[in-house]
Amino acid sequence: MLLLALDTATPAVTVALHDGTRTLAAADEVDARRHGELLLPAVDRVLAEAGAALGDVTGIVVGVGPGPYTGLRVGLMTATTIGAARGIPVHGLCTLDGIAHAAGEAGLEGPFVVATDARRKEVYWARYADARTRLGDPAVDRPADIAELVAGVPAVGMGARLYADTFTGVREDLPEHVSAAALAALATERLAAGSGGETEGEADGEAGGFLPPLPLYLRRPDARVPANYKVVTPR
Repeated sequence: MLLLALDTATPAVTVALHDGTRTLAAADEVDARRHGELLLPAVDRVLAEAGAALGDVTGIVVGVGPGPYTGLRVGLMTATTIGAARGIPVHGLCTLDGIAHAAGEAGLEGPFVVATDARRKEVYWARYADARTRLGDPAVDRPADIAELVAGVPAVGMGARLYADTFTGVREDLPEHVSAAALAALATERLAAGSGGETEGEADGEAGGFLPPLPLYLRRPDARVPANYKVVTPR
């Protein structure tokens, strides 16, 4: 097994190579405006550091979000293109699950919440019974609208840090963004378990704990057809 993991759903551009036992190499850079510019060079660096070639990779792991439209697409298109070109499987994972897994590896026990910045004064968030068990589907909300649900609960992620007056249990000692190394480790566990990695979301189509490599946006795009749009056709 040699898994190439990547995620661009948060401001972090993160790539890792995992052999099923450990992370062989990883690259993480935070820059919300340069996902497209930074991702492929990071893939090249990680492969070179591990002494591997793209042809050695047996599977791709990619964070499907939730995340902002443009950045999220960069990682997903890269992952699906590599998968198609090499004829290897592409495993989608919820980005919030990757943050939760890293928090668990750092010693956090449940229950807790994970929240990332959704911009527009909103957060993407989800509740967890523990680092491997998400309770329900991710959501996007204004912090004030979920204050009663998250107050005092241990919270991880940049969204929780940005709105610490709402996420009063924020843990600033734990990861603020997802890491591809954590996604790869989580994917390895789920692959080894076969049908493991179960969450409530599996009832909605998470086969074996994985999602299709499709973007999890949670809200409509900004670009819309004007309500009073008038079609003019030539005679």
